[in-house]
Amino acid sequence: MSHNHQKKIAVINDFCGFGRCSLSVSLPIISAMRIQCCPLPTSIFSNHTGFPSFYYTDFTAHMEAYMAEWERLSLRFRGILTGFLGSPEQIDLVKRFFDRFKREDTTVVIDPVMGDYGRLYPTYSPALAEQMVGLVPYAGILTPNLTEACILTGTAYRPDMGEEELELLCRRLSEMGPDRIVISGLEREGDLENFIYRRGCAPQTVREHRVGPCRSGTGDVFSSIIVADAVNGMEFADSVKHASAFIAKTLRRTMELALPETDGICFEEFLEELGGEGS
Repeated sequence: MSHNHQKKIAVINDFCGFGRCSLSVSLPIISAMRIQCCPLPTSIFSNHTGFPSFYYTDFTAHMEAYMAEWERLSLRFRGILTGFLGSPEQIDLVKRFFDRFKREDTTVVIDPVMGDYGRLYPTYSPALAEQMVGLVPYAGILTPNLTEACILTGTAYRPDMGEEELELLCRRLSEMGPDRIVISGLEREGDLENFIYRRGCAPQTVREHRVGPCRSGTGDVFSSIIVADAVNGMEFADSVKHASAFIAKTLRRTMELALPETDGICFEEFLEELGGEGS
């Protein structure tokens, strides 16, 4: 009897009980796209850190034993998605996970959650950012924002980079490993732009009108759709368009419901539209 007759994606990220981000976003989205989502938590939060208070426990000490049980089950993953990693130990554990479970037919998507607006997040140290560079060679697809792309390449951050500069940035990232890169969330005169790079192809851009303020978990929705589309065989640029349009629609509905910014985006109302090709 094999556990591997259905497509599976392993998602390595924190679990957040309320606030629509990380694993609590990836689980329903990947499942709606007809792929089994297998979470490996890095930490557990009652609600995310954007709230005034939260309960938190670090899962680092348990990750090795957790991975060993999956290895005993001989699980095979068509995709692996990584999100926020909070320590050098977790980065080393993720490398070990890749060494154990990454196969030739496994699509690895790395979302290098490190910072925004030209700065590292308060919980992220420069030393940890340097170690994140060591994960990039494992990626087939990389989904940084502009700040993270600059940090990974040692490039000075400028929010108004043009297409030629963005292409050079992506080329440097691609030389590190990934052949598909999307620099997400570029602010362009009231729009949000995603810059799409595929090695050997002309770059493309996808724009959607910006709807409301920045909300938690939007990047997790984006990367979850990207990895599931890749496993389902969708062409990369089409996948970025798919994810961008889905998020824009969901943001419009979120604004209609007047949800607090901390509560994320109400993607649940549109899950049936994501579909998928099945096993």
